[in-house]
Amino acid sequence: MGAFDPTVGAASTPLLPLSIDVVSVQSQVVYGRVGNNVALPALDALGLTVAAVPTVAFSNTPHYPSIHGGPIPQEWFEGYLRDLYARQALGHLKGILAGYMGSAEQVRALGEWTARVVEAKPDVRVVIDPVIGDYDSGEYVSPGMVDAYRRHLLSWADGMTPNGFELERLTGLPVTDIASVVAAARTLLTGRTQWVTVTSAAPHTWAAGEMRVVVVTRDRYEVLAHPRIDATPKGTGDLFSAVVTGRLVMGASVFEAVAAACSQVVAALRLTFEARSAELLLPRGSVAA
Repeated sequence: MGAFDPTVGAASTPLLPLSIDVVSVQSQVVYGRVGNNVALPALDALGLTVAAVPTVAFSNTPHYPSIHGGPIPQEWFEGYLRDLYARQALGHLKGILAGYMGSAEQVRALGEWTARVVEAKPDVRVVIDPVIGDYDSGEYVSPGMVDAYRRHLLSWADGMTPNGFELERLTGLPVTDIASVVAAARTLLTGRTQWVTVTSAAPHTWAAGEMRVVVVTRDRYEVLAHPRIDATPKGTGDLFSAVVTGRLVMGASVFEAVAAACSQVVAALRLTFEARSAELLLPRGSVAA
């Protein structure tokens, strides 16, 4: 019996590579629903094929009493990205989603890789969720990460999904009300970047039982209010950015994509609250509805 050749099919014709729709670059946990653990099912429910590139590998999120793991070694991380080219998997790529990054060096490497992809495929949608921190926990990445985002990655984004805290850190501007949120977001709308969506925007202006998301483009902004659910699992921002990315690559406008993502996050939070779950639960089949 001859040696098996994985490049040749039964009819002696070359096998085609798996066609990737979205490359999702973010955290990986063994237990929990954050990073790629939530992005993959959300994108899969939309019928999209995803390549998950981990930036860190942890047993769980850091708010638990124990945690094991750490950032992916830089050589591995860069190799993961290079090997997507080597496997010829990016011929039909529609989107790149960047979430939690493990180091400033990873941000630099991802920026260089994204630049290569965009040069070859200018119509690819690049969505960056610049994970830095939040109002309740403060900044939980090294200060060098903010500078790395500014220097290496943000310029390649079609759009970004920071929360209000992260918008303030990225721009150095106050974001106390909707007008200041819009003004700060518009300072990021340079070059390729067409929109910024700010989650948890100007919380001091919310009505009781409400949260607000602001979508900002160069010539328009829209405020979306949605119910505030009494559940605080990790991963809602990761779910939000994944659904926005998925909807965009399927042809939705950013306003349509954000509205769909808000609805999906609220549905997930309701399910999580009703189940008294410590981790985010995703309603089955509702993402693609």
